[in-house]
Amino acid sequence: MNLLNKAIFTLLLSSIFLHVNAQHSEAAQKLQTFYRYLELAYVDEVNEDQLVEDAIEAMLSDLDPHSTYFSAEELERANEPLQGNFEGIGIQFNIHKDTIVVVSPISGGPSEKLGIRSGDKIIAINDSVVAGVGFTNQDVADNLRGPKGSKVNVSIKRNGVKNLLDFEITRDKIPIYSVDAHYMVKDGIGYIKLNRFAATSMGEIYAAMDTLQNNGMTSLILDLRGNGGGYLNTATELADMFLTKDQMIVYTEGRAYPRSEMIAKKGGRFEKGKLVILVDEGSASASEIVSGAVQDWDRGLIIGRRTFGKGLVQKPFSLPDGSAIRLTVSRYYTPSGRCIQRPYDQGDDAYYEEFTRRYEHGEYTSKDSIDLPDSLKYLTLQSKRTVYGGGGIMPDIFVPLDTTQGSEYYTKLVRKGILNDFTLEYLDKNRSSIKGDYPTISDFVAQYEVSENLLNELYTFAEEQKVEKDDEGITTSIDLITGSLKGLIARGLYQNGAYYQVINQTDEAMSKAIQAIENDTFKALKIDYK
Repeated sequence: MNLLNKAIFTLLLSSIFLHVNAQHSEAAQKLQTFYRYLELAYVDEVNEDQLVEDAIEAMLSDLDPHSTYFSAEELERANEPLQGNFEGIGIQFNIHKDTIVVVSPISGGPSEKLGIRSGDKIIAINDSVVAGVGFTNQDVADNLRGPKGSKVNVSIKRNGVKNLLDFEITRDKIPIYSVDAHYMVKDGIGYIKLNRFAATSMGEIYAAMDTLQNNGMTSLILDLRGNGGGYLNTATELADMFLTKDQMIVYTEGRAYPRSEMIAKKGGRFEKGKLVILVDEGSASASEIVSGAVQDWDRGLIIGRRTFGKGLVQKPFSLPDGSAIRLTVSRYYTPSGRCIQRPYDQGDDAYYEEFTRRYEHGEYTSKDSIDLPDSLKYLTLQSKRTVYGGGGIMPDIFVPLDTTQGSEYYTKLVRKGILNDFTLEYLDKNRSSIKGDYPTISDFVAQYEVSENLLNELYTFAEEQKVEKDDEGITTSIDLITGSLKGLIARGLYQNGAYYQVINQTDEAMSKAIQAIENDTFKALKIDYK
């Protein structure tokens, strides 16, 4: 495609942003004339592809924080988590001491079927040594991912086995799970941790609900903390599970898109029973749609901190070379009419510094620091409780961010990957014996204790990684250190969900959720759960 054709293409793109009137015609002619001068007169050759991409990104940057451009390669990577699968060999891995270590094979994937285990070290791929050569995460993905049906050979070093083990793995579709954990917290109370709203999420949620309800669940804690959103239809289907038929879930409205309402269409899977949704500042978009609908209809309790405040709807528009733009076309509104989106009129930098402002204003530690005007007050649709719009969902029960246990020492253990690397080495030596002592997740969670000897080994390991022992930091963060260590060991021994079963035991939001379910909170706040 020559430069002039690309100019015409960019001109067509600009029509999305500009009104079709005389002013648009002048702007279009100006843009076309600019490109023609560039083609005819500019002193050097130009990278046409990059020029057009830069022009598109520049135009989008003047609109809103969530209108974005994706190259074809970026689009494929961005869509994988929401499509719910990718093609590869099916392992979760870490790079430890310049070696690829299998954290766990993905359930149902080709590696698990061939008997590849947690703790296995990948030494060679297709006869090329990959240990000790500076492989990056992207290098691993480039070498192990590939089309379904294609083959890759890996040589694995397994603890206790003298020789390398050779595997020929046939790549396949690998699921990306949305449900991180589901388990019974205690009698009658189930828990589901959802990390995204993907195409496959509802199937996972229904399976989790089956298990929990078969185990006597009558109350549910749905954890949407850190869930940045995903597909709108997945959000509406999840909300539909809690709401009564014909109740509005959300509506959208934009300049070129008239009001569109999403309504609960069927008898919900969990219309009755106490429902708690956990949220925080990382809960965005689809998470806010579900939380807002549940709160507006007085169906459940929202516990945590104010959510992110992303209420802009993006629609994808494909471009000729396989790239695409996701263009904001409308806004989300909760059933009571609250706009979820927080202001973005001060520019992208100010928009993304919102979390810093919330921290500096004390919002993370004190609910009283949040000063919202009366103009943002709304009433819930059943009990007429006061709720707030103007940027995110305000919880019914506030849970402050615990800053008392943090220390620079703990931060270094996490950010430098020391806790994770130490856990890998510990499990490499002790996996079989620990599994023998604690055959089930429940056994481990209830009985395993992080010993003083193990902690001392961690501190020594950290010193070897240039993180000096800090007695004051250890004293401050000892609960975080032991909890994280036990959680990581559980994840490495069993499955991802085991991590949450460990850390949730000392989580304040979880404690408040359980208390609310067990006491009169639902009745006091007029939450309908019968």
